[in-house]
Amino acid sequence: MNQLSDRINNLSTSQTLAMAAKARELKAQGIDVISLSLGEPDFNTPDFIKLAAKKAIDDNYSTYPPVDGYMDLKEAICRKFLRDNGLAYKPSQIVVSTGAKQSLYNVAQVMINEGDEVILPAPYWVSYYEIIKMAGGIPVEVPTTVETDFKITPEQLVDAITPKTKMMWFSSPCNPSGSVYNKEELEALVKVLEKHPQIFVVSDEIYEHINFSGTFCSIASLPGMIDRTITVNGVAKAFAMTGWRIGYIGAPEFIAKACTKMQGQVTSGANSIAQRATIAAVDADPSVLKYMVDAFHSRRDLVVKLIKDIPGLKINVPEGAFYVFPDVSSFFGKTLKGIDIKNADDFSLYLLEHANVATVTGDAFGNPDCIRLSYATSEEQLIEALRRIKEALA
Repeated sequence: MNQLSDRINNLSTSQTLAMAAKARELKAQGIDVISLSLGEPDFNTPDFIKLAAKKAIDDNYSTYPPVDGYMDLKEAICRKFLRDNGLAYKPSQIVVSTGAKQSLYNVAQVMINEGDEVILPAPYWVSYYEIIKMAGGIPVEVPTTVETDFKITPEQLVDAITPKTKMMWFSSPCNPSGSVYNKEELEALVKVLEKHPQIFVVSDEIYEHINFSGTFCSIASLPGMIDRTITVNGVAKAFAMTGWRIGYIGAPEFIAKACTKMQGQVTSGANSIAQRATIAAVDADPSVLKYMVDAFHSRRDLVVKLIKDIPGLKINVPEGAFYVFPDVSSFFGKTLKGIDIKNADDFSLYLLEHANVATVTGDAFGNPDCIRLSYATSEEQLIEALRRIKEALA
């Protein structure tokens, strides 16, 4: 008899984490696996942030922090939003959480009722779908392709809206595609949303600083949008602080209050030492990240060039984050080394077994024609991984 709840039985496992675990298993068996499956910078946290954390320990920041974050951290986040995004938030509109994933979960729990529809431009980050489902919402996928740079059009948005639409969630720069919506593209989507004032937008901007086009724009900065947008960000990706677990939102005050109430019953405040370190991170001029962004930029160029050399793979040139999302559908229906490739899942598993390279199936992100490769690893590793993939597909 199954004694677990329907909720957990209906929940999918994160496929990015599942693939990373599979790669670790093979490595433990002595197989030389190159993992391009996890979205984690291969840099260390900058020293000035570590020093702030050490000081916080010496200053005895060891008691419970406020549920929504230290006031001076929330003030620093407000300064960051104004400086980088042109967004004027008050500290009462900021909630600090244990990673941007918890920020997203809080928002879903306080905004979505059973049967509410949430528009997801696909591909979307793997956890959006399940987080929305857990809140009783219905994810409505809007498909895109490599030809459209994985961005939705205003016409597609119009078609996706129904009387049940409550929200739209998207990331820019996008995980998994690396696509960045420029200001004009966002303005065109806002024109559609103007006619539907009841729809709220979650804008996930965790990759904003890892952006090679210089065209980054926060949708909340466009006229009429700040009162209906929840801007989600954090320090994990740009500052190489994935393990510090700090994310935050800027939102209309009633939503921020609700998220604080929710968090108060679930985790309370985020780690006190990590919060103190985050003040140093968000107060720093983004130019301190230039060495990391430059490295990601040159890896992007390298990976795109190498993938274009592999017959059968189709790729766009992503403008941000640290992923490529090639279309592999030309291999579907083919047999490689005795293995039938029916879909991206099969393709991804084939690469793991025959090239010893871990990737993630696009199916996890709502696009079954593609796979995601993270280039957050050294150029040597990337060259070797793509050599193996080319050989396995020859």
